[in-house]
Order: sequence, then C-alpha cells, then structure tokens
Amino acid sequence: MDPRETPRPPAGETAGTGPSAEAELAQRFAAERPRLVGLAARVLGDHAEAEDIVQQAWLRLDGSGEDIENLPAWLTTVTTRLCLDRLRRRTPIPEEEIEVEEVAPDPADDVALADAVGVALQVVLDRLTPNERIAFVMHDSFGFEFTTIAAVLDSTPAAARKLASRARAKVAQPRSEDALADWEVVDAFMAAAREGDFSRLVQLLAPDAVVRGDEQAILTGTPARIDGRDDVASFFNGSAHAALPVIVDGRAGSAWFHRGEAKVLFDFTIVDGRVQRIDFRADPQVIAKVARRDGADPR
Repeated sequence: MDPRETPRPPAGETAGTGPSAEAELAQRFAAERPRLVGLAARVLGDHAEAEDIVQQAWLRLDGSGEDIENLPAWLTTVTTRLCLDRLRRRTPIPEEEIEVEEVAPDPADDVALADAVGVALQVVLDRLTPNERIAFVMHDSFGFEFTTIAAVLDSTPAAARKLASRARAKVAQPRSEDALADWEVVDAFMAAAREGDFSRLVQLLAPDAVVRGDEQAILTGTPARIDGRDDVASFFNGSAHAALPVIVDGRAGSAWFHRGEAKVLFDFTIVDGRVQRIDFRADPQVIAKVARRDGADPR
C-alpha cells in the first residue's frame, strides 16, 4: 500500500469494523509524512529527493514487521539515516576525526542561524560534511536534542554537539565565494514560484522589486506593472510551471514556452543577490535571441 493513497478496507472487512493494522499504519505514516519531507528537503536541498527518501522510509516501515513503540522517532531516525547515506554518496570525501572538548559550548546560548543566513544557505550547506549537515539541520532547524542526533549518527551527544557547533561557525562566517551567482538567484526564484514557496520568493526579492511588461507581453496577458516585493511574490506564487531557464545577451533569465517555442522572456535584474526587477518581454527581436541553458551555460 502506498501511504499517499486513501487506505481501503481489505476483503471481508467493512468500513464500519475499523481499519486493518496495515491501513492504520499507513494512516499514521501519512500523518508524519509532511514533517519527514520537510526534514529531508532541508538536509538534501532537493524536494524531489526528499520525497524519494520518505517513500523509502515507508517501504522499510511497511516491510519491517516490527512492533514500533515510538513511530515518530523511528521514522525520524530512518529518514535521516537515508539522507545521510545519500549525502555520503554525493560527497565521497573522508570526514576528519572529531576531537571532543571536555566542556563543549552550549549551542542553546547561540542564535540559531538556520533560518537567518539568507538565500546562500544551501550553498553553505553544500560545503559541510554530511555529519555536520545532519547535526546542524536537525538541531538548528528542527530543534532535535543531541541525544537523538547522536543516535542517528552512531555517535555521542558531545560529538554531535561539536559537529553542530562547527557547522554553525561555517554558516555564520560564509566565504565570499558562497554568494549566489545571478543564474542561481533566477533559478531559485523560479523554483520557489513553481513550488508555491511564498516566503522564499519574498526572501529572494529586493524590498522595492518591480515587474514591468512590454507592449507585446501585455498583449499575451502579462501585467503591465507590479510594484513592491509582496505583490510581486504573490503574482509568481504557485505559477511559472511552463517556464524554462534561458539566456539572452549573456544574462540568465527564464521564459514561458508554448509548444517548444519561447513566447515571453522573464528578464531579471539582480542586485546584491536579490531580484530587483523582472521585465516581461515578448518583442520578436528579443525572443529571437533567447536560448535554453543548463545552469550558467547555454545548451
């Protein structure tokens, strides 16, 4: 049974007799699923990967045959360990030995940085070791105790505390090369638009962000103007599903495609890592210059 589906009573059992053990397990898992996806997505930085990881956790649960006393804790451990395995395959670099201080600083005295480092957080997370990343995200983003984190990492609470402290120091002092390139800002913005992540859109926009449309774009149905970060974020929130990454005149942008052809260019102006302006452009001479891209490179 897929826990994303509504369980049906098995043969011989009616809806009025109560759910089967399998259906009840699926329902309990479904209740935990959003939390697990959120945790995995924050650790891995990829929502699709997170969904895959959580589905693997369900398969392990469905086939375990165990009488699990604390299902949320069991699922957290399994999901996080699956994430850790994937991070280690992604980052095949030996991790340095952890020297645990006799008296480690209490991270409760520090300001949690996980939600305050801006749009470059994922860039910074990518240079943490897998264990640092797990410890930092579980503690600073989700508030897990170090005893729980230690169990996931097969370590000790003191070592887990040291990992989180080391990761926090790296996040608190990002390197200049951690700043997002313009194309990364554009792609992060469009991904947030498709996923309906309003808070992320606001974070990526300058306070005085604007949208403007040229005459041809307005004829296709785009607005002529939008002023202000919240209104721009509201317009894009949950939209842009037919937009693809493009490059025009050396600038990274995005474009709405219809039947394989670019119809409207979203021409971004990026200032200090935030979207300052988006021009909807559909002038044929502009559209003729649009080329698909992968990351920063034209296809």
